[in-house]
Amino acid sequence: MKNPGYQLLVLDIDGTVTNSQKKVTEKTRNAVIWLQEQGVRVVLASGRPPEGVFSIAEELELKRFGSYILAFNGAKIIDYQTKKCIYEKCLPVHLPSRLWQDAKRHGIGIATYRDGCIVAGTKPDDYIRLESRISRLPVKYIDDFGAYVNFPVNECLLTGDPADLEALEPVFTWKYLHEAQVYHSEPWYLEVVAKNVDKSHGLKHLLQILGIPRESMVCCGDSYNDMGMLQLAGVGAAMANAPEKVRALANYVTPYDNDHDGVAEMIAHFWKESAFC
Repeated sequence: MKNPGYQLLVLDIDGTVTNSQKKVTEKTRNAVIWLQEQGVRVVLASGRPPEGVFSIAEELELKRFGSYILAFNGAKIIDYQTKKCIYEKCLPVHLPSRLWQDAKRHGIGIATYRDGCIVAGTKPDDYIRLESRISRLPVKYIDDFGAYVNFPVNECLLTGDPADLEALEPVFTWKYLHEAQVYHSEPWYLEVVAKNVDKSHGLKHLLQILGIPRESMVCCGDSYNDMGMLQLAGVGAAMANAPEKVRALANYVTPYDNDHDGVAEMIAHFWKESAFC
C-alpha cells in the first residue's frame, strides 16, 4: 500500500456505500475489500440498527478482516468478527414514553428496536415500512408503546413527511436539549439518541479501543448526521451527492456520487491504488 498513514476508514452506508437502489456496486465492494486486504480496518457507521447493517457487512467481508459496525449514530459499536457489543449508550428510560406522546400530538410516526424487530408506537406509515425494508426487520405495532418500552433502547426513530419533520426538528431539539440528540438522517427520519451521542462520539471510543489516533482515520459520508465524524477525522470526505453544508466542512469531496462509485474513487485517491483509478 502506497499510503500506510491512514489506518481506519469509516463509511456511512445510505447515500455513501450504497447507491440509490440501496445496493453496493461491484466496483465499490472490490475497493473496500482490497483496502482491508492492505491492513486498513473499515467501520460501517450508520443510523441503522446493527441488524440493518449486517447484510452490507457480509458483502464487504468485514468478518474476515476484523472490522466494525457503528450503529444508531454512534450509540452502539459491534465487533463484527465476534458480533459482540464493545460499547453502547442508551436513552434515559423515561424518554421513549414522552417521545411517543409528542409523536401522537404532532401526527408523526415513532418506532424503536428490540430483539431484531422494529417496535412501532404508531400505526406503521410508509416511512416505517421503508425502514423495515431497508433494515430487513419485521415491524411489531404496540398500541401502548409508552408502557411497553420499559427496557433500555439506543434510539427512537421519528417518521413523517419531510416538511413536517423539518419544522419539528428545532421543536424536539429544544424540548430535549438536556436529554437527547436529534438528527436528520433522511428527510423523512428524525433519529433521537442519548445526549452528546453522534457518530464522532462512538468513533472516539473506538479509536481509544484500537489505539489509533484520529489523524490516521478517514471518514466518508453524505448527510447531516455525518458532519461530526467528518470534523473529527484526519480526513473528512464528503460525497458529491452530499448537501452543500456537509460538503463545505469536508477536507475532500468525491468527484462522483454514490451512483457512480464515489467511495471507490475516494479509496483510489487516498490509498493510491491504480486498480480503482
